[in-house]
Amino acid sequence: MSTPTKVLVVGPTGRTGGSVLDGLLDSSTNFEITTLVRQASVDKPEVKKFKDRGVTVVVGDLRGPKQDLVKILSGIDVVVSCIVAFDLGAEILLAEAAKEAGVKRFVPSSFQTPGPRGVMILADRKDEVLSAVQRLHLPWTLIDVGWWSNQIVPPLPSGRTKKFVLEHFSNIPGDGTVRNGFTDLRDVGKYVAKIIVDPRTLNKKVYAYTEVSTMNQVVDLMSELSGEEAIRDYLPAEKIQQAITEAQKDYEVEEKRQQATLILFINQYWQSWGVRGDNTPEAAEIFGYLDFKKLYPDVKGKTIKELFQGILDGSETPIKPFQL
Repeated sequence: MSTPTKVLVVGPTGRTGGSVLDGLLDSSTNFEITTLVRQASVDKPEVKKFKDRGVTVVVGDLRGPKQDLVKILSGIDVVVSCIVAFDLGAEILLAEAAKEAGVKRFVPSSFQTPGPRGVMILADRKDEVLSAVQRLHLPWTLIDVGWWSNQIVPPLPSGRTKKFVLEHFSNIPGDGTVRNGFTDLRDVGKYVAKIIVDPRTLNKKVYAYTEVSTMNQVVDLMSELSGEEAIRDYLPAEKIQQAITEAQKDYEVEEKRQQATLILFINQYWQSWGVRGDNTPEAAEIFGYLDFKKLYPDVKGKTIKELFQGILDGSETPIKPFQL
């Protein structure tokens, strides 16, 4: 058997982190997997499941001391960070520790839609982390995955899809004609497992997606599969911009900042992929990404049609609720 690639996953109990762990465990590549969790997460049921599947679980604090993190990362080949948005600042200390420990590839927590600076505050924060990683001369790979197809399930008059329609994401941004790259959340880990052992992706951005569609086509598909007229709740571009403008003002008020941040994140996402058209292979190429489909043409993910059919026949389960 080949020498295993030693991978440490940070943030394994979240939605992306759980998918990454599953993808690594199910991969034919020989991975030796460790996961870093906070003391408060040690007794979570999902952590026990990781242990049962042979994952080494270590307890650590991303806020230091740094030397404790260096010890944890010693001997690790690849670090994949899947931490939540409000903890992004902690990644810089993690990257510094990874550099000292000799980590060969650092994957910062991105896993979003691609876009240029100045459009989404969340993307800009993540880009600042990448800049800090680059200043360390730490080898890196950034992975973005488009918009999750699990977040675009249209409501039906009968309510058959109700438990799959996610709060905050039930609207169709713009007029529904903008093309977008979509990926089932559960395929993220499968894609990550391919990317992180490929020398072609070192010090590169990779856009990993399963298919491209418009939201109008998505709703049409649900209507066709269900035999019902799926509900369309459009959110005009000017309403999105209005929400962004108001949230930017509220962000400057301390007691309103957390709610304003949530509103900014959601509406700036909608503006980016639903109005501007940033979430496409063509735009991603302009932004400097490698195209996953060109790198791995034989790797297939779950299509929107397969997801919707599973929802309608009762074989699908909802993903975890949205959290920052």
